[in-house]
Amino acid sequence: MLVGIGPGSHDHMTHRARAAIAEADVVVGYVTYIKLVADLLEGKEVIRKGMTEELDRAVHALASAREGKKVALISSGDAGVYGMAGPTYEVLFQAGWTPESDVEVEVVPGASAINACAALVGAPLTHDFCSISLSDLLTPWPVIARRLDAVAAADFVVALYNPKSGRRTQQIVQAQHLFLRHRRPDTPVAVVKSAYRRRERIEFTTLEHMSECDIGMLTTVLIGNSNTFVRHGLMVTPRGYANKYELHGDGSTREGERAGRSLSTGLLGWMENLRIDHAEGEGIAALALRHKLPADYIESVLAAPVLEPAAQEEAARTEESEA
Repeated sequence: MLVGIGPGSHDHMTHRARAAIAEADVVVGYVTYIKLVADLLEGKEVIRKGMTEELDRAVHALASAREGKKVALISSGDAGVYGMAGPTYEVLFQAGWTPESDVEVEVVPGASAINACAALVGAPLTHDFCSISLSDLLTPWPVIARRLDAVAAADFVVALYNPKSGRRTQQIVQAQHLFLRHRRPDTPVAVVKSAYRRRERIEFTTLEHMSECDIGMLTTVLIGNSNTFVRHGLMVTPRGYANKYELHGDGSTREGERAGRSLSTGLLGWMENLRIDHAEGEGIAALALRHKLPADYIESVLAAPVLEPAAQEEAARTEESEA
């Protein structure tokens, strides 16, 4: 059983996670995670492993399972998010395991650090977001840097995992530099250490001052997008309802918008306006620059067949029924 124990507090551990540990004959995990569930381990065989011994944890878990024991291999957060699920499946496949083998595998989901930290600081993940680990122990730095630059330009809310350690001190600085190429210096940032654990600490700052904060391996850094704001000690990313609805009026849609339909700047409306602008003389390169999209994508949109009004209406009705 690959068990996600959540952020560390028993209150935020799922019922299934607690039950899996209770059922287990053997519990395997990183020493810090073992400490978080120490009061649940009485009478069990416990195998403690260090920070860089992930494959050893998986090998020990498989060996114990093949002896007929029930094994809980624990990860903080969710076992499938920078956790032990991936390395364990790699070990299993290398050993010739298949789902039909004599060792049954269950992944028990848990709340990841991104969920725990977001809950503590407000609602920063209400719109599109992603997570990136700054650990370059297994991933080349140029790969990480390309991902940082891409998501910064794409205006995602971003959670940075493994932002800094005793030896890795410059990765967070480089991440800050890459984000400042695309985002305002006053972009809100939340720095959360040990969410829901004994030494929990939350600090609100800005992108400009992010790297000056107290950041370590138990920290998750949440970087807002262009619409994220902090008010009354809460970090919030709007979903976009204010673009369509008169939130302070009677709740009706704004001029040109309809309830249950995409914004007028949604795909069909945007394509129509794109064709109009192009027909009026705006070139593909200029359109690509204005919309910050690849020129070949703009060209392919303009070359696509135009939906007849009846087909557009049918597409809109389908969208409305799905909403």
